[in-house]
Amino acid sequence: MAITTCVFDAYGTLFDVAAAAQQTAEDGEFPELQDNWQTLAKHWRDKQLQYTWMRAITNTHDDFWNVTQDGLDWALEATKLELIPNLRKRLLDLYWELRAFPEVVEMLQSLKSAGKQTAILSNGSPDMLHAAARSAGISELLDAILSVADVGVFKPDSRVYDLVNKYFNCTKDQVLFVSSNGWDASCAAGYGFITAWVNRNNEPVDRLPWRPLTVLPDLTEIPQFSDV
Repeated sequence: MAITTCVFDAYGTLFDVAAAAQQTAEDGEFPELQDNWQTLAKHWRDKQLQYTWMRAITNTHDDFWNVTQDGLDWALEATKLELIPNLRKRLLDLYWELRAFPEVVEMLQSLKSAGKQTAILSNGSPDMLHAAARSAGISELLDAILSVADVGVFKPDSRVYDLVNKYFNCTKDQVLFVSSNGWDASCAAGYGFITAWVNRNNEPVDRLPWRPLTVLPDLTEIPQFSDV
């Protein structure tokens, strides 16, 4: 059956999660960050994801914004930056306006020109996701922004993936799901979606019962891949 709907994870897939730390380092206001912003960004992202998994399996769901702050607090302490005045606020403020990866706008435009439905499916809270989409200039290129807030559990719980079928009234094999998280793409494949893993960092495939159908270095080829 032909793909009718292309659904994207948000953070790390459409939006560059390292951009807040990088921009803060480049601004020059916090020289302590210039040599280790990449380490901070990695710690922040790793803990943010780990906390969503722990909350999902322990049934202690929380708003993604709170999880994001918790992850940053751990990362700041781990890099010994937690006592720098205003650094935490600056990083959190920038997280609401993360830049999109360079190929995102053209890729979404191509999908819409081909008649595909497009959506975000993310752990992010609705207000975070809408703010990021507006800041990146892609709001008008999305048919829906779907958040785990509607089901009260983080990915990869199947209730999250259910949101796509419920919203678009489509079957699983009509959906192309795209994520930069290997575990997300793999679990979505196990759910029944056609999946593409955007492997920006050239990492090994996760050892899980399922694998994404394809692995791509970025989003450029998504319009061609979805034309099936």
